[in-house]
Amino acid sequence: MNEIVLWITENQEFLIGIGLVSGVVFVGSLVSLPWLVAMIPNDYFVSKKRQAPHWKNNFPGIWLLAFVGKNIIGSLLLLAGIIMLFLPGQGLLTMVAGLLMMDYPGKFALERKIALTPSILSKLNWLRSTVNRPPLDTEK
Repeated sequence: MNEIVLWITENQEFLIGIGLVSGVVFVGSLVSLPWLVAMIPNDYFVSKKRQAPHWKNNFPGIWLLAFVGKNIIGSLLLLAGIIMLFLPGQGLLTMVAGLLMMDYPGKFALERKIALTPSILSKLNWLRSTVNRPPLDTEK
C-alpha cells in the first residue's frame, strides 16, 4: 500500500496532466458530436452500398494517404482497446472507435444496420435537430 501512495506522490504532475487531457477529450466529444452527426448527408443510409467519395477519383494521392492514415489510427485504437480490457481504461469504447475508423468488408452494412435501429435513429435525428439539420432519410 505504501508503494502505491509513494508512486502517486512521485507522479502527481503526470496524473494531473492525464486528468486534464481526459477532461478536454470528454468535453470536446460532447461539443463535436452534434456537428459530426450533422455532417452526415441526409441520404447517406438510403442506399445499401456506400457510394465512393467524389474526391477519391479527383485526388487519389490524398485519398490514399487518408485511407492508410485512418486505418493505422483505427488499428492502434483497436489494439489499445484490447489492451484496456485488461488494464484501466475504456476498452470497449476505444475498440468501437477503432472499428469505426477502419475500412473492412461489410462495415457500411453494419453501420447502416446500427444507425437505422429505431432507438439509435431517433437519437441521431435529435442530435441533427439541435443544429437545425433535417432528419436522416431511411428509404428512397
